[in-house]
Amino acid sequence: GIGPSDASPDEGVVEDLPLIDEKAVEQLTEGLISHYLPDLQRSKSALQELTQNQVVLLETLEQEIAKFKECNSILDINALFSEAKHYHNKLVNIRNEMMMLHEKTSKLKVSGINI
Repeated sequence: GIGPSDASPDEGVVEDLPLIDEKAVEQLTEGLISHYLPDLQRSKSALQELTQNQVVLLETLEQEIAKFKECNSILDINALFSEAKHYHNKLVNIRNEMMMLHEKTSKLKVSGINI
């Protein structure tokens, strides 16, 4: 006869497959989705808000960087003006010295000393 070892371990499984209730699978899927979906939607909106905040932050940083660049160029211009003023003063002093030397040489020529 047929002993217990002759029976396949998979026997009966194949016959059980058509018995899977499609409605139960659908309900389980809906239950699973309804369980996780609210959390995922909250996470999605939190990530969107975070992304928007990052965009605003980046724009603000770019504006601040532009201000710093502007300040640096103003400082450069100020340094240039003070340097120009310094060299202008030097030129004025040189001109004054040259005029004084010219006067001295003119006086010496008048007194008869040839230079």
